[in-house]
Amino acid sequence: MTTIAATDFSRPVFKANGLPTLIGSLPVPDHQQGLEMIFAHTPAIPLWPQLPGNPLEGMMRQFIEGMPGIIDGLDRTYFDTGGENFETELLAFFEDYLAANENPDELTNSRFTVSEERGGGLYRLKEELTKQSAIQAVKGQITGPFTLLTGLKDLDNRLGYYDPTIREMAVKGLAAKAAWQVRFLRESGLPAIVFIDEPALAGLGSSSFISISLEDIGQDLTEVIDAIQQAGGYAGIHVCANTDWEFLLSLNLDILSFDAHGYFDRLASSKTKVHEFLQRGGIIAWGGVPTSAADAILAESAESLVARWESHADLIADSHWNRTTILAQTLITPSCGTGSLTFDLAKRVLELTRDVSTTLRQKYPQNK
Repeated sequence: MTTIAATDFSRPVFKANGLPTLIGSLPVPDHQQGLEMIFAHTPAIPLWPQLPGNPLEGMMRQFIEGMPGIIDGLDRTYFDTGGENFETELLAFFEDYLAANENPDELTNSRFTVSEERGGGLYRLKEELTKQSAIQAVKGQITGPFTLLTGLKDLDNRLGYYDPTIREMAVKGLAAKAAWQVRFLRESGLPAIVFIDEPALAGLGSSSFISISLEDIGQDLTEVIDAIQQAGGYAGIHVCANTDWEFLLSLNLDILSFDAHGYFDRLASSKTKVHEFLQRGGIIAWGGVPTSAADAILAESAESLVARWESHADLIADSHWNRTTILAQTLITPSCGTGSLTFDLAKRVLELTRDVSTTLRQKYPQNK
């Protein structure tokens, strides 16, 4: 398996320590307003905002630039390997990939960048980093290969995952884009975190994906994880529903991000694997602030969510892992992005995320 080569195997030290961060999307009309919300609520680990109101920032479209055979139409994004120039374009793609693999500096102005047109929040965030003083790390995100390849279809509705050429190209393209993003964010001098967004992993074991093996999914994810880590970043995977947690915990992840409000009991059933993950330094992004429905959001307070976190932590505690040591390897997040919520509900989610983190860090102080 070929992956983007490392320029620096060392990474700036990052400690989670119960700090708050977010999961991408916000229901605002422009990136600047999104960044103002982000820095007001999660200044220690800001991320670049994705705007669902912009069609080019959707999961199927934001990271496909530079990939031959993927047609970004007005009404539909699909793949087509039958074009007369496809083979020539594909050869050029892999030549560019191999060049970046041999010399990662080639990524800087390559086809593997994310343009301002599709990732404006990324560029606006980088501009803001020099103006802020409380930042401990900076967070980005990229659509995961399983989600892209099971959402992307040809004109006959065949999944991209089942086309070996499209699959290889998409995995390598996403890996290179993830490496580029880490390098772009690391220019700030801060630790860089990139979450691989994989909502489609909630479908594991369903009839839709019965012929897809965990081994193959793991191979694809590992290629993107390796690219992030070898570029000097911290790699996370975010799944906002239930999935095969033991499978994900077995990967070489730095951070596992999940909907703790809705699915903690499923993760807790893998207590031994959770301990192994924590023991090797893994971080849990505890999505304890609900985003699924207005009534769930309005029913909670910072106090109720802190109590919920404590009860959850106690379920995976043992002689070593208590509330304080678990919090040391925890990030506090919403259960998912807030882009589908009203502005007022999204603001409440951000307020709860901030306040839960603040309260927990006061109750269970961490070593700096």
